[in-house]
Amino acid sequence: MRILELAVGAGIVAATWLSLVASLVMPRGLRSSYTRLVHGAVRWPFQFAADRCHTYDAKDRALAWAAPLGILVTLISWLAFFLAGFGLLLAGASGLSLNGAFREAGSSLFTLGFASSARDRLTFLDFAAAATGPVAIALQIGYLPALYSAYSRREAEVTLLQARAGVPAWGPEILSRHVQVVGLRENLPDLYRGWERWAAEISESHTNYPVLIHFRSPQPNRNWLIALLAVMDAAALELALNPSNRDAGAIRIGLRGGFTCLRDIAHMERIPYDPDPDPDSDIQLSFEEFSQGIDMLRYGGYPTERSPEEAWPHFRGWRVNYEATAYALAYRIDAVPAPWSGPRRTPGQLVRVRTPRDRQPTKGVPAETSTTPVHKTPDQSPRESRS
Repeated sequence: MRILELAVGAGIVAATWLSLVASLVMPRGLRSSYTRLVHGAVRWPFQFAADRCHTYDAKDRALAWAAPLGILVTLISWLAFFLAGFGLLLAGASGLSLNGAFREAGSSLFTLGFASSARDRLTFLDFAAAATGPVAIALQIGYLPALYSAYSRREAEVTLLQARAGVPAWGPEILSRHVQVVGLRENLPDLYRGWERWAAEISESHTNYPVLIHFRSPQPNRNWLIALLAVMDAAALELALNPSNRDAGAIRIGLRGGFTCLRDIAHMERIPYDPDPDPDSDIQLSFEEFSQGIDMLRYGGYPTERSPEEAWPHFRGWRVNYEATAYALAYRIDAVPAPWSGPRRTPGQLVRVRTPRDRQPTKGVPAETSTTPVHKTPDQSPRESRS
């Protein structure tokens, strides 16, 4: 029995250290299976409740608790596993009862010092537990500021995009707003360059701290994934509608930076994707939905070199790079239903798409856009273009 206690205790301590280091220390996008399990278990009851909410705002309020509580439960459980592991080690090394061993382990782990043994064989374990507790707590304390700093940087750019793209963000809305203000359209290349850098930062932070993927924006109509999708759609529209654009190079690089970011996050979330799909493959976005966006652009005065029919194959060739990955992520995190952003998980209901609401209605824009129902559908396999 003592040998078993020693073996089990050593295994628990070692596995807990591996999980903690992989999650908080290693800058390689590692994610322990334990933290994935904990976050999924904590999220499940909130997702269950959110799926039965009748409005998106209620669903967003319910899901907002899941990721922060997942972090808290993970941090507390690591300490609990260290307590269990060192308690079993002390029991196996000394013959103490489990109650006495756990009492001494807790005293050492949390550096309380009210229970200690004078036996030399336990001194090393007491010292090890006393060192483990403060180190583990210090790593956790350092983890939270880094996490919320990355979250703050992400949300700052998403908030800044609101004036350019509306809420929720939409690709055609970006181009429409830029063309309606004299001289503002010339700033679009700078927007794509800025979001290329933003996408690189998101790729780094959200693979090192995967819980950020599920952190929701302060406002229910804003979402980091929908904002990135809108910027990529705007870039794809520019390339498809105006092939002679003198800033096409910056637009292409910004677009590639966006779908590279999505692929890195999809890899972390274990969402499969095709790294080299056929650019002529079909996409979920229909030509009718595409035409509605073009109609809004034309009414707003956006100049185009190609007709919608001519631009559609080129737009599809770009969007096939990121559409399925973005749709799968939006479905998984229950992002705000927005135009051109795919289905959501709402059992037994239809999800009404929200067009940007912080502008006056535009005469001549098809009204169906604001009420397009999105049905729950099976996840599609991601595809990529060689454009």
